[in-house]
Amino acid sequence: MAIRILLADDRVMLRQRLRTLLEQAGMVVIGEASDGQEALQVADAQQPDVVVLDIGMPHLNGLETARRLRQAVPQTKVVLPTMHTDDPYVLEAMHAGAVGYVFKTQAAVDIVQAIRDVLQGAIYLSPRVSRAVVQAYLTRADLSPDPLTSREREIVQRIAEGQTTQKIAWHLGLSVKTVESHRIHLMRKPDMHDTATLVRYAIRRGLTFP
Repeated sequence: MAIRILLADDRVMLRQRLRTLLEQAGMVVIGEASDGQEALQVADAQQPDVVVLDIGMPHLNGLETARRLRQAVPQTKVVLPTMHTDDPYVLEAMHAGAVGYVFKTQAAVDIVQAIRDVLQGAIYLSPRVSRAVVQAYLTRADLSPDPLTSREREIVQRIAEGQTTQKIAWHLGLSVKTVESHRIHLMRKPDMHDTATLVRYAIRRGLTFP
């Protein structure tokens, strides 16, 4: 039976290139998504074997999407193509539940093998990413536990993207008062006393990118 893939990336041309590559390898792309929320909906409906998930998607980034996929469709494997090989991004991706981490400039070479490996129960890391993981281990570089809830991370990402309270409320189906309460609660956390520090936190945690 052919391997069933969901592609999630906000760039149509990149999805098209990945689709061609994967179909040439005999895999079946059962759906595409342009953001994390759409990816969650399609994954829940289609139950793909693997989701190829971009980290830097708007509204709901790839790391938060990976966390939610792990809860919603635990049998589905997550592979992240990315340009980020810094320790925090790689480690956060592993914490989020990704089992494949492919450097984008090597994607044409690595992505098919990554998908096959993760479906055999392995963890796949592109060579440049592997070096980052080894360096993180040698220096004991790691992230402290994330103090935010899933909803708080989503709101922080949208704040970092410059969305207003009203727009956040509309997108998330919440009242403006609820979003304001979340913002007040966030500002009370250590090192998150204003919008600038929220943005820096979002970048450091891979919720959004500079």
